Amino acid sequence: MSQLKATIASFTSAGIKPVNEDSVCFLIPETSHQIEHKGISIALADGVSSAEAGQEASKTAAFGFIDDYYSTPDTWSVSHSGQKTLTSINLNLYKRSHEYTQELKGYLCTFSSLVIKSTTAHFFHVGDSRIYHTRDGVTRQITNDHVANLGGKSNSLARAVGMDSNLSIDYGNLPLHEGDTFVISSDGFHEFVDIDSIADQVSTERDLELLAKDSVSLALKNGSDDNISCALIRIESLPKESLDDLNKKLTRLPFPPTLDPGMKIDGYKIEKELFASSRSQLYLVTDEDTGEQMVMKTPSVNFEDDIRYIDRFIQEEWIGKRIEHENIVKIIPQQRKRQFLYYLMSYVDGISLEQWMRRNPKPRPKVAIDIIQQIALGLSAFHAKETVHQDLKPGNIIITEEGKAIIVDFGSVFVAGIAEIFHTIEHGGNLGTASYSDPHYVLGENPGVQGDIYALATIAYELFTGNLPYGDKIESCQSRFDYDRLRYRPANDWNPMIPIWFDRALEKGVRIDLQTRYKTLDRMLEDLTQPNPEFIRNDPRLEKDQSKLLFWQLMSGFWVLTLIIVIILFSQ
Repeated sequence: MSQLKATIASFTSAGIKPVNEDSVCFLIPETSHQIEHKGISIALADGVSSAEAGQEASKTAAFGFIDDYYSTPDTWSVSHSGQKTLTSINLNLYKRSHEYTQELKGYLCTFSSLVIKSTTAHFFHVGDSRIYHTRDGVTRQITNDHVANLGGKSNSLARAVGMDSNLSIDYGNLPLHEGDTFVISSDGFHEFVDIDSIADQVSTERDLELLAKDSVSLALKNGSDDNISCALIRIESLPKESLDDLNKKLTRLPFPPTLDPGMKIDGYKIEKELFASSRSQLYLVTDEDTGEQMVMKTPSVNFEDDIRYIDRFIQEEWIGKRIEHENIVKIIPQQRKRQFLYYLMSYVDGISLEQWMRRNPKPRPKVAIDIIQQIALGLSAFHAKETVHQDLKPGNIIITEEGKAIIVDFGSVFVAGIAEIFHTIEHGGNLGTASYSDPHYVLGENPGVQGDIYALATIAYELFTGNLPYGDKIESCQSRFDYDRLRYRPANDWNPMIPIWFDRALEKGVRIDLQTRYKTLDRMLEDLTQPNPEFIRNDPRLEKDQSKLLFWQLMSGFWVLTLIIVIILFSQ
């Protein structure tokens, strides 16, 4: 069976402008597996010139789309993958535009992309960049310009990536023929050249790189007063048979059977079972081709007919592939065709934080804070992708022999901006633990990033005290009235060496009222690692608290200087 083959070239220029706010990129995967299951992709974004951060927006949209699209599961359709990816990028840009900073910036851009998979071309479009398709000498524009006429010749963009928290994306597809060509362009290009002429030349044997450069030069010569960009695509050959595309209607792979040591699945040998629950199984496996050991996660047959469960399981792999950080377990890309539903992770040799705390009931403050900071770094990587973990707990964190903390579970993660309805965590079985989960989840609310802050503050409290901030009663809370009756127990009740300011930071991190809880991880970490004057000013217990400082100075060599500053502030 012949493979999909295409020739692609692109060129972008600032034109007469001092800065080029256009971005163009494409990817022809190196492996036949990716070409077969994900296809070839091209993206062009045009930064809105009236927005201060148009250049950053276009780079984020174009390059981010290519990166994130190839991280989506093979079992997702092209339309599903592309729209989820672009919607997530849009929310990221929208939030960056509305961050509270002294210098407000608009992260806005137009966007047009093409994904060529099997014998079909899929396109995604927002704004006034364009995609043209040529077949048998006939060229037509397959996208619509999202502009509003303001009277006369004045037009304004009606739709752009980053303009609104909800993005309306034009998606379409068309069957391919060998010899089909495409032109993707910014308005600085297609408003100043004869597209029919350019499209005809793409279909010839002419070198596309030279044609792209010459075409951009022609637009400039014809008076283009904007950035100028184009991508040219020529379909050289198509598979003789259309794929039985797993993604077309989100076709389900069968669940694997119960796996025993010695069994083999898709070239992976089962070594042993690492974990099993009513929801999933983890196995240590060896790749027979490379000898590499890794972890295989399989779904539980208890949910074989549960579409919502299957969707969430498939999404776990996508989430893990999007987020790369040394404090987060790495998802291993699939190199072979899967016969069953599962995904692969790197093997982390260590013990859970839950086990670690049992073995180290009174850790040195410096060690405990280091663990908290590492977990926070991992969470920050989630948050940077508009993703909230939702189920952070000691059992989902592995501590290696070297003291490295790694988050290893994505089962309850919530991704903002992917057009999904928020579902609350089920507190029971193995999917959530009320001791560490934000009470707002139980109440059916989504606290966002603040939910992860609550969980991390609870873990920090337990690391330093061996107990939970609200005790065991929180496990039985079901209503807002139940939570209102809870009372925070000061950490220094359990550990007298804990300073007042440190306890106050923990208490603020686990407040049930979102208005008074920390809004960012950075702010909470700052208050946990250096005294906040607001927490100790005019406190009658401060004098007694001074005797504990020597012990806590072990956490940082800078604390002596910080203490002097705090005492000066207190005396004023």
